[in-house]
Amino acid sequence: MRHLHQQLNEHAAVAAVDPRIRLLAAGLLLTLVISSHGSAFPGQVAGICLPVALIAGMQPRLLLLRLLHPLFIAAVILTLKTFLGAGESVELVRMGTLSLSGRLEGLHEGLLISSRILGAVSVAVLLSQVMSFTETMAALAWMRVPRGLVDVSLFAWRSLFMLYDDAGVVYTAQKNRLGYCGMRRGLKSFGAMAGMLIIRAFDSSQSMTVAMSQRGYDGSLPLLRASRLGRVQLAGLSAFAILATVAWKLQN
Repeated sequence: MRHLHQQLNEHAAVAAVDPRIRLLAAGLLLTLVISSHGSAFPGQVAGICLPVALIAGMQPRLLLLRLLHPLFIAAVILTLKTFLGAGESVELVRMGTLSLSGRLEGLHEGLLISSRILGAVSVAVLLSQVMSFTETMAALAWMRVPRGLVDVSLFAWRSLFMLYDDAGVVYTAQKNRLGYCGMRRGLKSFGAMAGMLIIRAFDSSQSMTVAMSQRGYDGSLPLLRASRLGRVQLAGLSAFAILATVAWKLQN
């Protein structure tokens, strides 16, 4: 949660690209990665996006934390596909009298799925580094994404910080009163804190709805409505799309 309060550190080259262009380029890469029939193209995408995220200012520790869960899921899928997947069983590794058998076809399928996961996650990680949440929502609103989705995302993003602050206050008060001394008392204190946060979430949502309605909010996000994409931006997006599609075609 502490990473949510960090300010976005953009380079001049990144800031010069329109947020809509960044989002469209990321969507194109995600589509190509998911539709790839081989593991080479997703691996190339991951090999480019992850170093670029580090250059853009992401800390290596934060990058590792964001990749930890997807890598674990990919490892589980690869293991299950290798030993429980389809295909004929073959000997994979032999060490003296011990041997490890698996299914070759399942291994290939597991590698393909794992590479897709790594490639898609690397694109999402880079996008989260070069775009703020407000820019992402503004670009989605410009693309005529359903208004309800944008509204819920914006309100959830704002409420996330409010609940985080409230949880910190309640946790500190409970800890000062020895509310977490022992497993039983800790679970009881955690349950009380969770109940208080749920009640505060409902109260704050009602207050927020009334406040936004009284201020004339109609559900629209006009940040990029009057801004037109320049020819240079569109030409850059077209060149990127052509290069990415050619690389995808060569690997498939």
